[in-house]
Amino acid sequence: MQEQIKQNIGAIALVVENYDEAIAFYTQKLRFELVEDTDLGDGKRWVLITPPNSNGTNLLLAQASTYEQKLSVGNQTGGRVFMFLHTNDFWRDYEIMQSQGVIFKEEPRVEEYGTVVVFEDLYGTKWDLLQLN
Repeated sequence: MQEQIKQNIGAIALVVENYDEAIAFYTQKLRFELVEDTDLGDGKRWVLITPPNSNGTNLLLAQASTYEQKLSVGNQTGGRVFMFLHTNDFWRDYEIMQSQGVIFKEEPRVEEYGTVVVFEDLYGTKWDLLQLN
């Protein structure tokens, strides 16, 4: 009998301009948790963050080090929403984020699948804040 395949996405790399300012934005404005911040030498760090009470998928904050990487900061998906932050209380999180100065690209809307709003991180990367029905 063949063993069942079990996989999960452990981390998604997000190219940022600066480790410390990205950590500050995500931990202070979005209330993410800093999982790890390890110095790898030569200005590189292994920085993992995660939303509170997450299912285990982390964001790896990767500081841009080449010209091509610097061009992708804030536009890793060509202007589309890149990340989808699911919540169990849309209005709580929306109000907290609003009070922290997070930039929203639209007014919240109720769709067939749930309540959603597009916001930007400190570099302009688009996210959905989403509470599914």
